[in-house]
Amino acid sequence: MSAPDDRIAKGPGGLNRPCPTNGAPRLSALIVARNEQERLPDCLASVAFADEVVVVLDRSTDASAEIAKAAGARVVEGAWELEGARRNTGIDACTGDWILEVDADERVNPALAEAVRATIATSTHAWHQVPVDNYVGDRLVKYGWAGSFGTTSVPRLFRRGAKRWRAQRVHPGLDWTGKEGPKITTGALVHLVDRDISDMLRRLDKYSSAKAADLLAGGDIGTLRANVRRFFSRGLKSYVSRKGYREGGWGVLLALCTGAFPLLSYLKARLEPERHRPAP
Repeated sequence: MSAPDDRIAKGPGGLNRPCPTNGAPRLSALIVARNEQERLPDCLASVAFADEVVVVLDRSTDASAEIAKAAGARVVEGAWELEGARRNTGIDACTGDWILEVDADERVNPALAEAVRATIATSTHAWHQVPVDNYVGDRLVKYGWAGSFGTTSVPRLFRRGAKRWRAQRVHPGLDWTGKEGPKITTGALVHLVDRDISDMLRRLDKYSSAKAADLLAGGDIGTLRANVRRFFSRGLKSYVSRKGYREGGWGVLLALCTGAFPLLSYLKARLEPERHRPAP
């Protein structure tokens, strides 16, 4: 198996190219990041096929801005408390007819780059799901991703004006204008989701803290009984319905994290509200 970094679409230096003269739709690639100087270069290289690249940097203090500008990307810097707000800022900054959202820990492989171009050239729809290959370290984990802990497809390719993120801190909801088109089935968005098991557990801790803040801000954190049920139902969905059992021990780990996310978020909001309540 090739390492994930061998599967990215390489491209030329200047990322923001002139508007196509052949009438083809113009594509913007949007990257939203914070202090990602190590992973940003490969991410930028993988979206060099786009006509424009916009990088939104949230409270970054490392060399991410310099790296993005040197690659020819347009950089928007600021500070946003909510994930939805910073992603909407990036969408508003894009000028292409279509937008492809890519995170700094993701890479567009060559087959997906070609499929994206082919899709926007003929699509009459507003948005399309994009396939995802999730890696833990160098291991491709194909099965078991479910709920808020991971997915095998994401709605990242859309017409400008079709997608808005809601005002939430983690995994915000989406509002759509227009109809969904067929899912892209060629290539993949290579997601370097976790470096190892410890990284996976740190992500669970980070996400559940952000979700606890959202629960407290919304004024309804739910009940212990409901979240215990979700622990088992989501874990079973990951392990059985999403075939996590095919991944051996990795499938067990994914099922535990998938089930634990809502329960841990609830417990943080219930038992430690002073630590997770958003500032007024």
